[in-house]
Amino acid sequence: MLAIFDCDGVLVDSELIANTSFSRAIRAQGLDWSPDEVLRRLMGLSLKSCVELCEAELGRKLPDDFLERMQTITYQMFREAPLKPIAGVKDAVQMLHEAKVATCVASSGALEKMHFTLGLTGLWDLFDGRIFSASQVRRGKPFPDLFLHAATSMNVRPFDCIVVEDSVPGVKAARAAGMRALAYAGEPYADRAALTAAGGEVFDDMRQLPDLVLR
Repeated sequence: MLAIFDCDGVLVDSELIANTSFSRAIRAQGLDWSPDEVLRRLMGLSLKSCVELCEAELGRKLPDDFLERMQTITYQMFREAPLKPIAGVKDAVQMLHEAKVATCVASSGALEKMHFTLGLTGLWDLFDGRIFSASQVRRGKPFPDLFLHAATSMNVRPFDCIVVEDSVPGVKAARAAGMRALAYAGEPYADRAALTAAGGEVFDDMRQLPDLVLR
């Protein structure tokens, strides 16, 4: 069995910080999206997809250095907050390891960003060498490519995989890959109804995770 974890909002409590940063950056370009609007429209998508959607709304290209400048500010916000792990997730992952369940990370975020956020929160060593990014596949979530790539890389059949996600695109990607999807909805912004409709098994406390995976 393989448990595949999303990163942002599942392992690290980064969604609100990152979406606040993105909101400020995109507003400076003339697109008046609040952090809540950014979260609603872009949560779970790769940065490439986010940029494409924003450019479609604006009707023009964003500056070439848009992402680089925004990421620099986002990283600084992560340091100052400071960024923390999702409550209970470190113990949950360790319990899975003790139960001989393999784990990995498969996120829409860039490898560099995951190295930063997982390192900052003390989670990197739990997954070192087993971290996959949407930048490694042709299509990001909601397509199944990333999760199938993770399963193949870990030498596990898709139907032996369980995905832990917090976004609708992520749950859809897991289901499209033929994988069971556990949908974490423990944060205030979670849309339980949408996660359920996408095919996720909703739960709201990481302390429940080991039992759900092993059930």
